[in-house]
Amino acid sequence: MLGKIGSKAVLWVGGCGVALAAAGAGMAATKAPVLASGREAEALDRGLVVVPAAGGTGNLVSWRLLESDPRGTAFAVYRDGRRITSAPLTGATDLVDTAGTASARYTVHAVVGGRERAPSAAAPVQPRGYLTIPLDRPGPRTAPDGTTFTYDANDTSVGDLDGDGRYEIIVKWYPWIAKDNAFAGYTGETLFDAYTLDGKRLWRIDMGPNIRSGAHYTQFMVFDFDGDGRAELVAKTADGTVDGTGKAIGDARADWRETGGDVASSDRTGSTELSDGRRVAQLTGRILKGPEYLTVFDGRTGRALATAPYAPPRHPDTPNPSGDQLKALWGDSYGNRSERYLAGVAYLDGKRPSIVMARGYYARSTIAAWDYRGGKLTRRWLFDTAAPGNDAFAGQGNHQLSVADVDGDGRDEIVYGSMTVDDNGKGLWSSGLRHGDAMHLSDLDPGRPGLEKWGVHEEVSRNGGIGAAMLDARTGQVLWSVKAEKDTGRGLAADIDPRHPGAEAWAINSPDLYDSKGKVIGRHPRQINFAIWWDGDLSRELLDGANIFKWDFEKGESMSLLAPAGVASNNGTKANPALSADILGDWREELVVRSEDSRELRIYLTPHYSDVGLPTLMQDPVYRLAVAWQNTAYNQPPHTSYFLGTGMAPRGR
Repeated sequence: MLGKIGSKAVLWVGGCGVALAAAGAGMAATKAPVLASGREAEALDRGLVVVPAAGGTGNLVSWRLLESDPRGTAFAVYRDGRRITSAPLTGATDLVDTAGTASARYTVHAVVGGRERAPSAAAPVQPRGYLTIPLDRPGPRTAPDGTTFTYDANDTSVGDLDGDGRYEIIVKWYPWIAKDNAFAGYTGETLFDAYTLDGKRLWRIDMGPNIRSGAHYTQFMVFDFDGDGRAELVAKTADGTVDGTGKAIGDARADWRETGGDVASSDRTGSTELSDGRRVAQLTGRILKGPEYLTVFDGRTGRALATAPYAPPRHPDTPNPSGDQLKALWGDSYGNRSERYLAGVAYLDGKRPSIVMARGYYARSTIAAWDYRGGKLTRRWLFDTAAPGNDAFAGQGNHQLSVADVDGDGRDEIVYGSMTVDDNGKGLWSSGLRHGDAMHLSDLDPGRPGLEKWGVHEEVSRNGGIGAAMLDARTGQVLWSVKAEKDTGRGLAADIDPRHPGAEAWAINSPDLYDSKGKVIGRHPRQINFAIWWDGDLSRELLDGANIFKWDFEKGESMSLLAPAGVASNNGTKANPALSADILGDWREELVVRSEDSRELRIYLTPHYSDVGLPTLMQDPVYRLAVAWQNTAYNQPPHTSYFLGTGMAPRGR
């Protein structure tokens, strides 16, 4: 048989069947399929991709296994119309075709009950090892103070915008003058583009002058919220936001940006900056007044489908609060706390996805849940730490959130840093460890029931000196912790050492690498931003910017696996990719990064053969929602609802 099937036993790891099969090639979905868990999901195709195989011999052909595939599904692979598998493959969903050439085209057929089903869409070889998506980079613009700026591609997300079973990609454009909340000054407009994987631009949305640009303002969720088989885009909007058809939301002429002024002396820390040698007034460019909205945009056209007042507003009684009113409500007078936003997607009823939009996390934290059904936005609930009885939840928020069913009732909770909100909008637990910059939620310790959360913490003077901690995600109980004397800004959890059960964890407050129980097992890697499943074994690799490393646990060194030239990471020292997610091929993750000139996106595909068989990670409930919220504030890598690593338990196939 042509192709490498693997010299050792193939590990099948999968789930149960589902109620409705996924869409085939060219099949337009009209309703979201339902997984065995009862949750609506995307109807994905096979995601077939082909790249030159590692080692330079032949082509690596890779495709999706779906949760909708009946038990015992096998696969036949064809090259240029001729089958190259002498018998259907019943193991991993990739193979090395040693006779494959650079001009070959491939299809894959599911084989069920001994019969081949319809072929996938044909896939050519990607000779450079990545897909290229040309970008329509926006032209220069000018801010009110005369500063000219241009754009770089920033965070991206994916969704099936047209219901054909293939993902489209949404690109967030950042102006060069984007700023953190702590700094005054004009920031330029944030823009969104949608592209097919073939490089066709579908639409552009301009968020307008009344939405600031920076990591904390515009979190965008791409998901099928109404169950019609096509994804929408949801974001906070304002007067002057222009949808993909050119229609403005609210008052198209309104400009709510502050043009000068100072703030109270007690609020001046970190709120003054120098720009081109000129002192910028501490309120210049900030947006502290005016109406605020939540808008659902059509994924096919970018048209605004539904708009509602954003909840909660800056002030419940006036759209134009004074600095004193803002400070009384949020903790400062210049929007450093009130203008920090997070977003996510959650199955709060266990069946259909809801929109989660949040405001604030340093002091007052608020989370609103919305449903988009039948063309209307309806607020499900609002959680507010300022409400009576919620004092213990104040100041516990993070620079991102996570979503998972932590209590095992089939419905998702919102893990908001050092606190968790139940599916009904009530506080579930608060650990008291306070604000942090990074967290990771998964079954990090498979030796104990449920999920765990590894997080780092900033306010060590107020939480007992804890810089990083492993928590029981169901109760918030601290399982073990690591001390610190100052802000711990980075931390990561991933299974990088197969000698120890579960995930390893590390943070910048200590040079040590810890096993899942908190035992020191060596020194940790220098890389501490992202992780990625890439090379085909069950351990996870390290992703730092656009570079992928393998941790050599015996030598205690990181070895380079991928160092692409001509590309750039995002968000400064955070060094985030545009996206890392399992969006094509088998269960391994793709790396999405921009070119240095932001003229294209590159989707890097693993060239390594894997003998592990797993359903696509995008049908795992925790992982898929993590890909949706990955663009939120300080980006974090996605994790699964189960332990995915060396020694993992089989999952039913």
